[in-house]
Amino acid sequence: MERMYFIGVDTSGSQIRHLFPRWAQMLGVEAELVGLDIPLDAEPGAFRRALEELRQDPQARGALVTTHKVSVYRHAGASFSALDEWSELCGEVSCIAKRGDRLLGWAKDPITSWRAFVDIGGADYFSRHPASAVACLGAGGSGTAFSARLLQLDQPPARIVVTNRSAERLESLRQVHARLARDVPVEYQAVGSAEDNDAIVSSLPAHSLVVNATGLGKDRPGSPISNAARFPQAGIAWEFNYRGQLEFLAQARLQAREQDLRMEDGWRYFLYGWTSHIAEVFELEMDEQRFDALAAAAEPLRAGSG
Repeated sequence: MERMYFIGVDTSGSQIRHLFPRWAQMLGVEAELVGLDIPLDAEPGAFRRALEELRQDPQARGALVTTHKVSVYRHAGASFSALDEWSELCGEVSCIAKRGDRLLGWAKDPITSWRAFVDIGGADYFSRHPASAVACLGAGGSGTAFSARLLQLDQPPARIVVTNRSAERLESLRQVHARLARDVPVEYQAVGSAEDNDAIVSSLPAHSLVVNATGLGKDRPGSPISNAARFPQAGIAWEFNYRGQLEFLAQARLQAREQDLRMEDGWRYFLYGWTSHIAEVFELEMDEQRFDALAAAAEPLRAGSG
């Protein structure tokens, strides 16, 4: 039986453990999913060893990488025979496919995160709300990918603010954005506390989007904001995670009625991500009809995704 690896921090809690066998059957793929957990503070060699294990496994077809996308690129990028343009631009790898003895890498998040947002707000959201802004809390792999995709829109948001505790990560993101050469105001804010994020979120105009791309609420407990943050009127609070405590969404829920706030978790992002990775790894077509069938098969599991 063939294998697809799942490289993350705590892969045992993901709903993909239950979904993958069902999806594999629907897709006519004889394969199993193998979780490979790497701690958040892992040393660089851990990522090179993970890719070597994948390369040496004769049954392995590829892998999906979550949380460690930037680290895989930074510490094990030399292991790849080729990387796609998004991977090179964003400095991350989320999808790995093995073709013979070659490892190929892609960054799928710019595509899948935008597809998920289209389901939430529509492809013309920022055309309909031209004064709106985006606050992306977190400059890791997902935050980098989504913000980079926003800069490629014909009608991007009026302003983008990205926050992170690491000034180094923000500088890396600045360099990614600079290569896109778009005339969109982007602010890079180093934050030391939830209160710093509160001030940014509370200053956003109506219809703005607030994204939790920090991993807080899933990989680590907590939220990037405190209860004092004021969400934008008629805005969107989007939690990139779909499982965990999801404190960020709980905070948004307290203001939902008063602020006319829309709240979304990362379920559709999860579905788009996994289906696109599976299609790449096993060299399958993933058209809209096939995706809809896989999404429908996944829906009964959503209630238990926390």
